[in-house]
Amino acid sequence: MKILPAIDPVRAQRMNTAELREAFLLENLFQPDAVILVYSENDRAVIGSAIPVQEKLALATAKELAANYFAERREIGALNIGGTGQVVVDAKVFDLANRDMLYIGRGAKEIVFSSENQSTPAAFFLMSFPAHQTYPTKVARFSEAAAVQLGSPENASQRTIYKYIHPGGIQSCQLVMGFTQLQSGAIWNTMPPHTHARRMEVYMYFDLPENARVFHFMGQPEETRHLVVANRQAVISPSWSIHCGAATSAYAFCWAMGGENQAFEDMDGVRMEQLR
Repeated sequence: MKILPAIDPVRAQRMNTAELREAFLLENLFQPDAVILVYSENDRAVIGSAIPVQEKLALATAKELAANYFAERREIGALNIGGTGQVVVDAKVFDLANRDMLYIGRGAKEIVFSSENQSTPAAFFLMSFPAHQTYPTKVARFSEAAAVQLGSPENASQRTIYKYIHPGGIQSCQLVMGFTQLQSGAIWNTMPPHTHARRMEVYMYFDLPENARVFHFMGQPEETRHLVVANRQAVISPSWSIHCGAATSAYAFCWAMGGENQAFEDMDGVRMEQLR
């Protein structure tokens, strides 16, 4: 399991492009027939993926977790951004269509991913945080997700936020997770931007055409940087950093947060005149 250290804002100001990408961007997160896991020292998050094509894939523990099994002291969110697949959690089968999400509670010992069809394999984006108690493992269907409309055509920011794991939906210890879909013609997300000093966040961009790119903005409001992001790549956003972006076409992105609280509205807004 790759470990990424927490980077403070002073060091981030001095990083070049390659160093920023190494510290904050997960470029090769999705690989066929592999479980990929990255450990971030920001709130001890584990970001990962599983694409079962030819075979089933088990979520195993790693020495970095010092645990007998992966979810011994952790909870997990799994968003399927591929074809229909299944997740077996301690012998119980959960079917997940595209954009369905599964919350896996602390204590689940055996977690196995599979695809219904090899030609259109499932692709699971995984997000995990330490958990202090167990909540039930539960499926969140795309058709049942709480949807919030934001943005406007004038600002090229029309988008829909779908909330899955949150205080008003699936219960969890600290994980808050969902995704945002931009409408055709819209490119901007999370603008004006914000920070939330009490939580870190990860953005995983998907459904982006092969030749399209997202320009993801990060850094302190007065000292911004950007990362050029392709389809199915993820950005780690520390609590001190803004997180917003604009792309060359419409796209979607999964957002996942963990930290001090679960209040979705707990944000420190940034005024446009603050940005540099």
